[in-house]
Formats: sequence, structure tokens, C-alpha cells
Amino acid sequence: MERRASHFLEPTLMPTDWEAHYQQGEMPWDKGAPSPGLLDYLALNPLHGNVLVPGCGLGHDVRVIASAAREVVGIDIAPSAIHAARQFAATGNERYELADLFALPAELRGRFDWVWEHTCFCAIDPSKRTAYVDAVADALHPGGHLIAIFYLDPGGNHPDDGPPFEVSIAELNALFSPRFKLVDEWLPERAYPGREGREWMRLLALK
Repeated sequence: MERRASHFLEPTLMPTDWEAHYQQGEMPWDKGAPSPGLLDYLALNPLHGNVLVPGCGLGHDVRVIASAAREVVGIDIAPSAIHAARQFAATGNERYELADLFALPAELRGRFDWVWEHTCFCAIDPSKRTAYVDAVADALHPGGHLIAIFYLDPGGNHPDDGPPFEVSIAELNALFSPRFKLVDEWLPERAYPGREGREWMRLLALK
């Protein structure tokens, strides 16, 4: 399928053709609603300030965060995802941009109070995880935070099956400790059907 270069952002570190998935309607990661773990967290801890949501897809998480935040920017490398996200009614001051987390535009670097991680980390090749940590750190301003759901067990037959790719708590410690301080972590009480007990939430502060 041919695409005009001006309409498609070539991913620097994500070899999967996410645009093709959206165009063909093959989006098993999209559940049509925000993450239950995120909803439970926001009920007690609404995010204020500026929030970045990498790999935002159709923007379900973006919109629920935007009800309290100053501004939420959802980014994705798939033009069809961004187009679809923009069709939903706004819930606050949110916007969607075609952008690659690993090559953020200058105006999106060092400006966020929060990064919300849900489906981006598990989608990238595990060899790129250190680059992911650096990219998130570069998006935050000093004192910023990362709030994340990590996929400990996607249910594949082999750790290399994916995306989504699994990660262990030990690996999370090793990956994030150089740039982030662990503030809290917990097993979310709710998850999408079939993901119960497979996810792990963490709140981290940029060092």
C-alpha cells in the first residue's frame, strides 16, 4: 500500500507498521475505553499540569486525563490513529499530534509535568527500552513524573513473542533507576478483561 511521505511519519525505533494495522482495522489493543487502572488512579489522583501520552492510539486515555489536566498532548506515529482520535468530542484541553517519542519535536521536550504510559513501552522492541527511558526523561521538565502501566505477562508462549512484549519488575528496576526514582508501585485492582493480574502500575519521579 503506497503512502505519501508527507502523510506518514517514519518511525525511528518501531519497526511494526502500525499505520497498516489502523487502516485494516486490526487493533486488538484498542478496547474502546480508557484503561481501568488509569480510571481508578485518576479517581483519587487527577493529573494536573501538562501531560504527554505517547502511543495514544484513538485517545481514550487522553480524554479521561484531559478532564482535569491543564493540557494533554497525545502522540502517535500512525496518521490514521491521530485522525480518528481527533474525531472524538473534546473533554478538556487535549490535542493529538503525529510524532515519534524517539524523535520528539523541540517544542515537546522538557515541557511536561507528567507522562502517562500504557501501550507504548510494551509495543517497542525490548532492545530499545533504554532509549525509551531517555525519551520519556527528555519529555519531562525537572520534577516531572511518569505514571505507567507495564505488561508483566502479555500471555505469549515465549518472552520474545510480541508486540506486546513482557517485562519483569527486575528489568523495570534496572532500566529506570538511572533516570527515575520509584515513588510507588502496585497491582491494579481492575484491568481490561483477560489482563487481570498481568499488569503492574508504577509512579516514578525524574531524578
